[in-house]
Amino acid sequence: MSTNTTSVWRKKLKELEIVVVIPTYNNGKTLAAVIEEVCRYADDIIVVNDGSTDDTANILEQYPAIRTITHPVNKGKGTALKHGLSQAKKEGFRYAITIDSDGQHFASDIPCFIEAIEKEPDTLLVGARNLASDNMPGKNTFANKFSNFWFRLETGLKLEDTQSGYRLYPLRKMDVQSCWYTAKYEFELEAIVFAAWGDVVVKNIPIHVYYPPQAERVSHFRPFRDFTRISVLNTVLVLITCLWIIPRNLLRKLSWSNCKRFFTDHVLNTRESNLKIVLAIMLGIFMGIVPLWGYQMLITLFLAHLFRLNKVIALVAANISFLEHNSHPHSVCNREYHFLRYGLVRVSDCTWLLLLLRLYPIFRHTCIRNKF
Repeated sequence: MSTNTTSVWRKKLKELEIVVVIPTYNNGKTLAAVIEEVCRYADDIIVVNDGSTDDTANILEQYPAIRTITHPVNKGKGTALKHGLSQAKKEGFRYAITIDSDGQHFASDIPCFIEAIEKEPDTLLVGARNLASDNMPGKNTFANKFSNFWFRLETGLKLEDTQSGYRLYPLRKMDVQSCWYTAKYEFELEAIVFAAWGDVVVKNIPIHVYYPPQAERVSHFRPFRDFTRISVLNTVLVLITCLWIIPRNLLRKLSWSNCKRFFTDHVLNTRESNLKIVLAIMLGIFMGIVPLWGYQMLITLFLAHLFRLNKVIALVAANISFLEHNSHPHSVCNREYHFLRYGLVRVSDCTWLLLLLRLYPIFRHTCIRNKF
């Protein structure tokens, strides 16, 4: 790429208030080349030296214009990223692009992030690697699929790559100082989960990746220990999802307009045929009078799903109870006896109303067609 072209991108990074954050730990062999490539696209760079014991410090001295954060001892990639992102936010940057220092990522993909963020501002962009590329370690492929599964379970969102360290963070939409707790590789999953929970749009964009041959590769990923950390994190996140996020999202949707739209779409103006609607009502009434107290709703939902019937109408129709004439209110035998003897059921007023609203259009259509 020509100097004129890269200068255009440097200008765009300035205009969009973007800084590049590079965490590094004992990557002295590749760090200088990575910095040189990034400098072609960005003037604002923060390097976090996470307790490196090689010649990283000497390399960074050759770039006085670069901001440097130094940890006396290694604290983990998650901590390095948090400190780099926090510093970027303190300095007033709107976005931060994070790129690894091991040479796997290409600075030439920075324009891809710029073009994407211009189209969709304040989105968290995660670079999606080609997992079928040459020299891709098998443990990386498994770890990514493992992480993708948990991310979808915890947020309902599907991503192709949740482990890539090449990202663009919308700093003003995220609390980078108090919301993240992990310190190692699991941080990269935690960050996007918390972002999704905070209503930040999270998306993948395709990037290039280079994996050197095994003999040249430098990796600080420890399979057993790091997989254990990720598993513990996912256990906690799933619990939070079930106990807080899902109920919170349901309460947010529980407005009068949403309830009205749901009722209209699934009861009054459902697209099912008249036969399907009648079958759903029949299923609901049948399940309501079957003596399976405590399980009617669950079985009704299962059967409605199995036979592809309207679940809402089936549940409404199942909301019936028995007439109890001179029977002890807690006697199951008496309730069954009166039902079998008199064949009487009592439908709640609400259920009657809903069924009548649903059946009226069917009845009216039948009358018109047969000229009653």
